[in-house]
Amino acid sequence: MTLTQIPLGMGIAHWSRADHNASEMEAYCSALCQLRALLYLAQHLLHNNDHGQLYSLQDGELSKRFVREYTSMHKACFYGRCLGFQFLPTLRPFLQTVVISMVTFGERYGKQQSGFGMAAFSLLTSGKYVIDPELRGAEFERITQNLDMQFWKSFWNLTESELLSGLVSLASNLVQVNLTLTIPPEPLSLPLASDPKLFAPVSPPLAHWGPGPVHMRLISYELREGQDSEELLDFTRTNAPPISVSLLPFGAQKHPPSPWLLVHFHGGGFVAQTSKSHENYLKSWSKDLNVPIVSVDYSLAPEAPFPRALEECFYAYCWALKNCRLLGSTAERVCLAGDSAGGNLCITVSMRAMACGVRVPDGIMAAYPATLLTTDASPSRLLTLIDPLLPLGVLSKCLNAYAGVDCQTVQPTEGTTTLSSLGRDTALLIGDLTMGASNWIQSFLPAEVVGSLSCSHQRSLSNEAHQRSFSPCTSDFSGPRHQRDYPEGFEPLRSERLAVIQTPSYPIVKNPFVSPLLAPEDLLRGLPPVHLVASALDALLDDSVMFAKKLRDMGQPVTLRVVEDLPHGFLSLSGLAKETQVASDICVERIREVFQQQSSPSSTCK
Repeated sequence: MTLTQIPLGMGIAHWSRADHNASEMEAYCSALCQLRALLYLAQHLLHNNDHGQLYSLQDGELSKRFVREYTSMHKACFYGRCLGFQFLPTLRPFLQTVVISMVTFGERYGKQQSGFGMAAFSLLTSGKYVIDPELRGAEFERITQNLDMQFWKSFWNLTESELLSGLVSLASNLVQVNLTLTIPPEPLSLPLASDPKLFAPVSPPLAHWGPGPVHMRLISYELREGQDSEELLDFTRTNAPPISVSLLPFGAQKHPPSPWLLVHFHGGGFVAQTSKSHENYLKSWSKDLNVPIVSVDYSLAPEAPFPRALEECFYAYCWALKNCRLLGSTAERVCLAGDSAGGNLCITVSMRAMACGVRVPDGIMAAYPATLLTTDASPSRLLTLIDPLLPLGVLSKCLNAYAGVDCQTVQPTEGTTTLSSLGRDTALLIGDLTMGASNWIQSFLPAEVVGSLSCSHQRSLSNEAHQRSFSPCTSDFSGPRHQRDYPEGFEPLRSERLAVIQTPSYPIVKNPFVSPLLAPEDLLRGLPPVHLVASALDALLDDSVMFAKKLRDMGQPVTLRVVEDLPHGFLSLSGLAKETQVASDICVERIREVFQQQSSPSSTCK
């Protein structure tokens, strides 16, 4: 058969596959170039940091170079074809859905459209990000380079919508008690830990706008004594229907109080989410541990910066101790648990309890906690250049918001919460569901067809990227020649858009109740056993490693478990893969150890 006799269809398919393979090669070559740059930066950190230290001081030259490199380095290649390459393959469709949802949400953010208009717009625009990975990566980089905090809060608060939470609840465990409570700001008194005959006063939250209520959620797999009492039901929120005895299954048995109580602080970078978006794994924990759980809905930054959230969480902890029987517990053993920002609050609430002289919890389980709220450079912080869930631009915005940098505090309106605007966001979410449909459609398309649709755009991006690459002799980002980060002849690809990273250099970020890693030993000595669960690929890994090292060197009881191949926030992904469920189970076992411990365990690191 001669070339002219080859069927047209076969020729097109052959060309499409070759074009797809070429696009894949270009994308991964770009990613390898940027990874090479990260290795050089990591080498500098290991060579220049003091022995046993992973962090370079924020005001030091290495941290300044790290931020400078992030602002200029091309990152879109990690959000396109290479998206989530470092994580489990089973998680990549989820990451793709998140990125597509965010860039589509970003296109219409701030525009006045009806719910149907937004859904239609989403349907029309989401498909292009499915079939064109390079366009998706470029748009995601644009959004995260100069992040708008209100956009970030609005996007992640979509997980709070009734529609999405309803879909998630279909796959979660059924519980007999799921109450939302509002605790009035009344002074409390608790027995002193050193002398139970004496009492210490506990003030309600006061920072920024004075006394205000504290919101929390009570989750219990079984109905226990006290949980259906009129006294407890008096605390139920008016804007969320409480689950009362009449709504419980017929013949539901009332169990005696549990000797255990779990107090939970949710993650979300101090700026987003509530207990509602963490219900899925909390319901499982309540069943697996057979324990009532109180999850605190603390006020969020930037409207409520430090120390409001800490004050509310400490007050909620003290209220739970004093009113444990209403919660279905005798509180013989109390454990604090939290993830990310919530892990930070677990540690600082315990520090506050010690400082006030009241009972400290019997243990802490902190998953991937933030213990250093600065942009100090470290090996794991370098991962913010490739992580779609925690880019440095996002991390720095969250840290600045909690620290109160360039923000105005806003007292919450009576009767409103972070869920008050979800009517509009539910309409947005309907549109975002088309993302899943687009992903489903893509699964039927041959890879070469999907790739060929974006090959021309890939070539143009590639050409632009090479044009953006600065000459080693003229680069403005490497500093003086004697301080070069890279060997002669090599320079990473640069972005068209420079990120604006405001490093939180204000003294408040070094407050030990903001960054417990910086706390002096006298504020940490006496902490209960601390169980840290971190991920090897999380940008906050070094927060856990260095905090565990600090506690171990002090002789404090601490364990550290590092799981593989999972991103930051893996607890919220526990239903997506076997490995995320295993990681959640590890957290459960650490909590169980706190409840079942006979004496304080010796310090170990695993």
